[in-house]
Amino acid sequence: MTSLQAPLRQLLNVAAPAKLNLFLHVTGQRPDGYHLLQSVFMLIDWCDTLHFDLRSDGGLSREDMQPGKLPPEDLCLKAARALRQATGCDMGAHIRLDKRIPAEAGMGGGSSDAATCLIALNRLWGLGLKRAELAAIGLRLGADVPFFIGGRNAWVEGVGEQLIPISLPPARFVVVKPATGASTQAIFSAPNLQRATKTATIQGFAANNTHGLLACDLQDLLAFGHNDLQPVAEALCPDVVECLDWLSARGLRGRMTGSGTAVFAQMLQSVDLSGAPDDWVVHECSNMDAHPLLDWCTD
Repeated sequence: MTSLQAPLRQLLNVAAPAKLNLFLHVTGQRPDGYHLLQSVFMLIDWCDTLHFDLRSDGGLSREDMQPGKLPPEDLCLKAARALRQATGCDMGAHIRLDKRIPAEAGMGGGSSDAATCLIALNRLWGLGLKRAELAAIGLRLGADVPFFIGGRNAWVEGVGEQLIPISLPPARFVVVKPATGASTQAIFSAPNLQRATKTATIQGFAANNTHGLLACDLQDLLAFGHNDLQPVAEALCPDVVECLDWLSARGLRGRMTGSGTAVFAQMLQSVDLSGAPDDWVVHECSNMDAHPLLDWCTD
């Protein structure tokens, strides 16, 4: 039995990073209603933190370290149950979650928590599942979960499960999240959502990139495409426009990330980020080359 298969008693300070969508195109819709997407997902060092304790009685429980942040049945518990169902494991765990990534932001916070739970419980329980096996379980929980299990920045297609690793240079960003959120379901069900953006290719995307397909220049990425969900979100939540205008007033070119209300911009130099409304979250962060738990499961 390898060290990754040996059951443990406790895993502490386990990271669940957020992501930014550098662009997000909706290229179609499947008969089952799922939308077909193209995007580049980028990991950032804004993280939730989870703690896992083995339960000898086989029970599953979750404790919020930031009270009131989560519903009683969240993706952490759903991930734990899905992992037990897929493997027949009868072990239990107590999960403590320090939630820092805002909800309804489009940053994949819930999906990242679920992915971290699958990776960490696979280790805590000594199951030895490979990355692809965990990703298959994760896809049933949410379209973004396989990305976080994959552990690398990626060109993303399909409903989020088709991933091509991509290398990004280090950069600094500011993310702005207004107090109001937007429902992913409401955005994707909006009748005015653009659902037929022309399909791009990673080859075309990187055609003028001297670094090669797997080392795309970040400025090229930020200049590429758009977020098809942004006009719908702006109509549902005018605060998105206000956040973008706030960034623009500071010389920053912002874009909405994902299907939430957070917007972001790259910072090429120091910027005065004071003066935001008290109920906004304004957070500086850096991108990450790999998920902190990349080595916790094997390919």
